[in-house]
Amino acid sequence: MGKLFALVPAPIIPHSERLMLTDNRLGEATLSPSIHPTAIIHPQAQLHATVQVGAFSVIGEKVTIGANTVIGPHVVVEGPTEIGTGNRIFPGAVIGCEPQDLKYKGGESWVKIGNDNQIREYVTINRATEEGAVTRIGDRNLLMAYAHVAHNCVIENEVIIANSVALAGHIYIESQARISGVLGVHQFVHIGRLAMVGGMSRIERDVPPFTIVEGNPSRVRSLNLIGLQRSGMSAEDLSALKQAFRLIYRSDTPYQQALEELGRSAAHPYVQHFQQFLQKSSHDQGRRGPIPSKK
Repeated sequence: MGKLFALVPAPIIPHSERLMLTDNRLGEATLSPSIHPTAIIHPQAQLHATVQVGAFSVIGEKVTIGANTVIGPHVVVEGPTEIGTGNRIFPGAVIGCEPQDLKYKGGESWVKIGNDNQIREYVTINRATEEGAVTRIGDRNLLMAYAHVAHNCVIENEVIIANSVALAGHIYIESQARISGVLGVHQFVHIGRLAMVGGMSRIERDVPPFTIVEGNPSRVRSLNLIGLQRSGMSAEDLSALKQAFRLIYRSDTPYQQALEELGRSAAHPYVQHFQQFLQKSSHDQGRRGPIPSKK
């Protein structure tokens, strides 16, 4: 799995201490210009002095928001939630509410969001189910309008999730994956690095890294060659992945035998990741198993 970056610490002060500033001309207190006067912010919420909050937004208790994050109008952020630096959260988004899970018993769970993300209109991100557990989003991700991120999901870095995508609970998405619009992803599914998921697909099993998956039922169609090239992969990297893909999906070698053969010969780091993802997907308890090929 790719590595998630930790939240960058930022100087923060309780909202109750930063709300009122002194106007030297009038000698009286005025609202901070970064907070719209119609916003409702809990006195114990901790916002960096550079945070902007738009009209009619609500920031709850146990919320921490880092530097240069912009909260648009009509946004709700409940806690416990940590939001890092440089994020943009657009109108109508709802972050940190209780999970939509009947197993939730009221314990303190979290949403933790990294840096430089764009969370577009009416995105919903729920807290985890178990006490102390986390729904986690890394850095530089784009979640387009009406996307839903359910409890206990993990989204690494530089992931793009298009409009009206519904992620069920416990989904793990590796860095640089691309998920097209108007689709659902089943609980506990893993989506691999630099994978491309086609629009309106049904994703009920794991999406192998570096591949294109689409359809209903969904199938592995090919390597994500354009995405891999845009990511900066070398010709050597692409050649190694093409050989691995042909062995798994296009040869007459039985799947398990091909996987073992790939594991014995895989010295290339991208091929190793490809093989290890498929191995864990096929054999680890709790995994859904990989989406099959169109073959």
